[in-house]
Amino acid sequence: MPAESRLPDDVDPGTCAAFRDVLDRVGSKWAIAIIAAASDGPIRFAELHRAIPGISRRMLTLTLRALERDGLLVRTVHPTVPPQVEYAVTPLAEELFASTRALSDWAANNHEKVAAARAAYDGGEAADR
Repeated sequence: MPAESRLPDDVDPGTCAAFRDVLDRVGSKWAIAIIAAASDGPIRFAELHRAIPGISRRMLTLTLRALERDGLLVRTVHPTVPPQVEYAVTPLAEELFASTRALSDWAANNHEKVAAARAAYDGGEAADR
């Protein structure tokens, strides 16, 4: 007996794969932090690096490239010596950042409940499941 799909009839499985791909990008460890840091206006690489504790220069570079590729950031090179490079969010990233604020608010309001649930689960209270 084949497993039935849990997807609504109007949802194409290919669309779900594309949806997951986008969520994987924006849900990465650093993407939203970079977008948040750049949301107040153009920002240089060194400023971004200082604004995001714990990110390596290499990971910052890789994530910036991915966000630029996805249309979430614009990279501008100013013709100076040495060249100055700035990153700015696009309207698409501004929309994403606004959407993540609701999730951030939820996390801020519920992190203690989640921590308590984890502690209860880890303490064996979920052993009957």
